[in-house]
Amino acid sequence: MSRRVYIIAGEASGDLHAANLVKALRRDHPEVELRGWGGDRMADAGVEVVKHIRELAFMGFAEVLLNLRTILGNIAACKADIAAWRPDALVLVDYPGFNLRIATYARTLGIPVLYYISPQVWAWKAGRVKRIRRDVTGMCVILPFERAWYAERGMDVTFVGHPLLDAIAEEEARPAAPVPGTDGRPVIALLPGSRRQEVERMLPVMLEAAAGVKDHQCVVAAAPALDDAVYAPLLAGRPALVVRDRTYALLRQARAALVTSGTATLETALFGVPEVVCYGGSAVNVWLARRLVKVPFISLVNLIMDRAVVREMIQQDLTPEALGAELERLLHDAPYRAAMQADLALLRERLGGPGASARTAAQLWKILDRRP
Repeated sequence: MSRRVYIIAGEASGDLHAANLVKALRRDHPEVELRGWGGDRMADAGVEVVKHIRELAFMGFAEVLLNLRTILGNIAACKADIAAWRPDALVLVDYPGFNLRIATYARTLGIPVLYYISPQVWAWKAGRVKRIRRDVTGMCVILPFERAWYAERGMDVTFVGHPLLDAIAEEEARPAAPVPGTDGRPVIALLPGSRRQEVERMLPVMLEAAAGVKDHQCVVAAAPALDDAVYAPLLAGRPALVVRDRTYALLRQARAALVTSGTATLETALFGVPEVVCYGGSAVNVWLARRLVKVPFISLVNLIMDRAVVREMIQQDLTPEALGAELERLLHDAPYRAAMQADLALLRERLGGPGASARTAAQLWKILDRRP
């Protein structure tokens, strides 16, 4: 009997992880029907994408408030589509502000919910765990410390390992090749983020910081959901190459990286690339975050290792001069590079091996098997 699964991912990283989950699911269950909200990777994997992530990504508290009417309209449209399609299960991938509302709605329809990649309730809004316990049928977590955190709050969740290891293993199985357009010089990778607001804020600082580094080529990883027109004015007069859909190949080639805080910081670390983690938001967003977020670091690298492995440069500390000085250190201070690379290798060990997507697919099918 064919089963219907509805999947929701609201950001580029969720699109990647959802696509890998779909591939794992279809290996054993090719007949499964898939519909949802996501991006190009989900569509390529065989999901009928109803709404694209380029219409969903709003960054920070202020931007959410400014776009509240659009967000509420999206939630209503998603609920209506779920009610009309009547899936056998719902898979929610991160994106908590949206997805937790959908989980509550799914419960009223009697649709079981698998939440894949926990909201960062351990960082802020810990009270959401009550809602998760009520509305979510199963939770698959990807960070080693999350299982104990949930257990302390009365929830049994499944640690499946980190799905980035699946994607990276797939990349590493291919022969390494230079990124098209690179000219043989050592490469500095610039990963300015996946949202337009991030890119417009971060890329100019990164480019200015890297401009003082001689005999290296700067390569910018473009976000899948952003058009070339976003990057063109930011790159005017700058000798930087922009590549699309080549982020992993770029990281295999990079000698160092400047990375906007987010999933990309962990991707960069898992390729063993020395990096600087950057973040600069609006004054309102940063003011609120510092009062609400209860973790000592902003990067997943440092959170998982529980110490400062990579340098975090936030807000007023993020200047072209300071960022450039740290980049020079990553490139030319051999003991500093070696110590960071050793820590990044240890980080990869802590996250376990590949297989998160297959383990999550198995958990989903257990839920589906319990359906009449």
